[in-house]
Amino acid sequence: MATFSCKSNYYCSYPIIILSLLSFSSLLPITSSSSSSSESDILLSFKSTIDDPSHSLSSWSNTSATHYCNWTGVTCSSSPSLSITTLDLQSLNLSGELNPSICQLPHLSSLNLADNRFNQSIPLHFSECESLLSLNLSNNFLWGTIPDQISQFGSLEKLDFSRNHIEGRIPESIGLFQDLQVLNLGSNLLSGNVPGVFGNFTQLIVLDLSENPFLVSEIPNDIGKLDKLEQLLLHGSGFLGGIPDSFLGLSSLKVLDLSQNNLTGEFPKNLGLAFEKLESFDVSANKLSGSFPNGICRGKTLTSLSLHTNYFTGSLPESISQCLNLERFQVQNNGFSGDFPDGLWSLPKIRLIRAENNRFSGEIPDSVSIAAQLEQVQIDNNIFTGVIPKGLGSVNTLYRFSASNNHLSGELPPNFCDSPVMSIINFSRNSLSGKIPEVRKCRKLVSLSLADNSFVGEIPDSLGELPVLTYLDLSDNNLTGSIPLELQNLKLALFNVSFNHLSGKVPPSLISGLPASYLQGNPGLCGPGLPNSCLDGGPMHKRVSLTKLACALISIAVAATLAMVVFGFVIIHRRSKEKSGVGVWRSVFFYPLRISEQDLVMAINDKTAVGSGGTFGGVHIVSLPSGELVAVKKLANSGSQTSKSLKGEIKTLAKIRHKNIVKILGFCCTDELVLLIYEYLPKGSLGDIIGRPNFQMPWSVRLRIAIGVAQALAYLHNDYSPHLLHRSVKSTNVLLDADFEPKLTDFALDRILGDSLFQSILAFESPSSCYLAPECKYSKKATEQMDVYSFGVVLLELVTGRKAEAADSEGESIEIVTWVRRKINITNGADHVLDPRISSSSEEEMLGALEIGLHCTSVMPEKRPSMAHIVRALQSLGSRSSSRYLEFILPSVGEDSLPV
Repeated sequence: MATFSCKSNYYCSYPIIILSLLSFSSLLPITSSSSSSSESDILLSFKSTIDDPSHSLSSWSNTSATHYCNWTGVTCSSSPSLSITTLDLQSLNLSGELNPSICQLPHLSSLNLADNRFNQSIPLHFSECESLLSLNLSNNFLWGTIPDQISQFGSLEKLDFSRNHIEGRIPESIGLFQDLQVLNLGSNLLSGNVPGVFGNFTQLIVLDLSENPFLVSEIPNDIGKLDKLEQLLLHGSGFLGGIPDSFLGLSSLKVLDLSQNNLTGEFPKNLGLAFEKLESFDVSANKLSGSFPNGICRGKTLTSLSLHTNYFTGSLPESISQCLNLERFQVQNNGFSGDFPDGLWSLPKIRLIRAENNRFSGEIPDSVSIAAQLEQVQIDNNIFTGVIPKGLGSVNTLYRFSASNNHLSGELPPNFCDSPVMSIINFSRNSLSGKIPEVRKCRKLVSLSLADNSFVGEIPDSLGELPVLTYLDLSDNNLTGSIPLELQNLKLALFNVSFNHLSGKVPPSLISGLPASYLQGNPGLCGPGLPNSCLDGGPMHKRVSLTKLACALISIAVAATLAMVVFGFVIIHRRSKEKSGVGVWRSVFFYPLRISEQDLVMAINDKTAVGSGGTFGGVHIVSLPSGELVAVKKLANSGSQTSKSLKGEIKTLAKIRHKNIVKILGFCCTDELVLLIYEYLPKGSLGDIIGRPNFQMPWSVRLRIAIGVAQALAYLHNDYSPHLLHRSVKSTNVLLDADFEPKLTDFALDRILGDSLFQSILAFESPSSCYLAPECKYSKKATEQMDVYSFGVVLLELVTGRKAEAADSEGESIEIVTWVRRKINITNGADHVLDPRISSSSEEEMLGALEIGLHCTSVMPEKRPSMAHIVRALQSLGSRSSSRYLEFILPSVGEDSLPV
């Protein structure tokens, strides 16, 4: 046998190198697989203690074909090796326990669990996450105190515990975070004195201690050492004393908010000169005195300035006109005086001017027309003079102009209401004269107050054409003539024409529900409840008769047209049957119902009917062979979509899985009909229950119903794919199971009927439905805000115990939104609208729900909160911080709120 000998080191080492490389390469996949398995197992261990009702983490599974780096919320880095660096599970409706296993991820640098429902103390075991740089647990239900061991979190750069229920003192050990760049403890229940350790945060960029009303502390002096600080947010807490002079050292500051505290003393004179980069400056709602901040516009970066509700005096400098980026200017409720700077009116980016309750003088210049982005002006209770300029009507973005109790004079310009978004106008208590111009262009006008002026002539008929006009005050003028019948078209919560020279019969709907004092001072007016009852007839009586005759003729014409349409359908239906015999039924059952189409169709008769089924079709309760009951809704098949597309739409709705939404069990259809099969709810509808004379329901059950319905709508709007609109929210579409758990039905029927038929049925059968948002009159586009309005009506029904449309004390039918707002206006209190059958111990929660309901039914869609916000607001009722939370999620309370 030949032997092999190495005569060269090169040839000898070559096979060894090859073998070494092969051995090394064989190890690579094993190492990678092991790492992959380890990190995915850690995620699954973390998931095992979490409740996930929305199935947001359904992709987290070893059986999933998706790599764990592509699981929901997971981000991996490929350098130096494939590993998880970020876990972002924000806003997934998660709850349960936070498992410390997550800290086994060696390269995890960012953990975001914000906007969920975790209910526990601060999880100190996260201090074991050695690589963690950012921890965000904001907007959960964390409780308890911040422990001294908080410093164990090591080299965090971002720590956010805001919007929880954390209480007690801020520990001094928090000052050990040397590398911290963001510290947010806002919107909690912290108390006591703030320790002087913030000077240690040399890298700090954002400091937020806002919305902690139980803090009783001076502002720490050492905050002034933070020369990198860009945002300092201390608003809505209990800070007292003066503003430290050390603030002159905050040279990088962009946002300073010290509002809504108990700060006192003289405002530091040159503080404004220190902030060259300042963008937002707010010291409102304190007890500060002094003059307007010197040099506040020096850096020309300022976008928002708020000094309101303090004791500032003196005049405004003309240099304010140099703030070319200024958008919001608020100095109301102070002691400012002197001429209001002309240049402020025409700043290129100005959106909001609030200067009410001062002693400003001067005129409103015509150059206001240059302010192309101006949205809101409030200058009430000053001594402005001159006329209302024509330029005001050229500002197409203006939605509120309020200048009551000034010395304005002259006539209203014809274009005073030409802005297409104008919603609120208040020129009351001035010296305006002439006739009230026609107002046909401002279709979004909600509130018009011209009281206590010297207007003459008649009330313009065109006011009755404004679809959302809700508040109208023309009192204390010299108006003549009759009250236009067209005003009956409006849903007026306030109508005051007292002390004019009006005559004739008052339209009945304008008397109903309003106090007689709103009509007094007009001896020529007559009607029920007035000194003159109009029994002698007269011109107004003839006008009313002619109107009734016209309405009757229109009704007859509409009925005749419908009869012809129905007759046509009958003829077509008969001919189709003659040609093809009995219609062919097609069915799909999503659950094992064990019933044939023929048995189901045979069961649809008068004996099984349970009323009209609302707007879109009849409902029948059918017993299955198993003894189980189902609800069957009968809909017209518009023929606007093919059998395949109709089946696809119903399948989309049938896939919905939510505890507060009725399940679709299956359907049958022909070319003429669609039978939707729903689960049966034994307690019936909320609307039927509220309508009973002996209606009794505890507040706790009512609140649970409201929360359930809100969760269902939030799910349809945000969580289900595709996003859906309900489009027919009302109490009769809220069904209750044996435990009074609510379930929404009749959702998204437009997808089955087709939008054209859906719209025509809605328009014909409920043209004045009290559940429909006001904008439905002028907009055919369905929106989430329309669903919110309808939900608000249901919420008001629950709070008041009153049906959505019911008779008042005079026997006149009145809608609940109008009734509630009138009642609050007349009695000057909200407690008068609460259901008296509920114990007073629930009054605070009921008032909170009433506030939410009023926001939901705001006439302006943009002022309504989202359903997600409504869910959180309702869930917060009863907690110690509910009022604070309502203010947080419903920001329209305050400067933009309508008169109620």
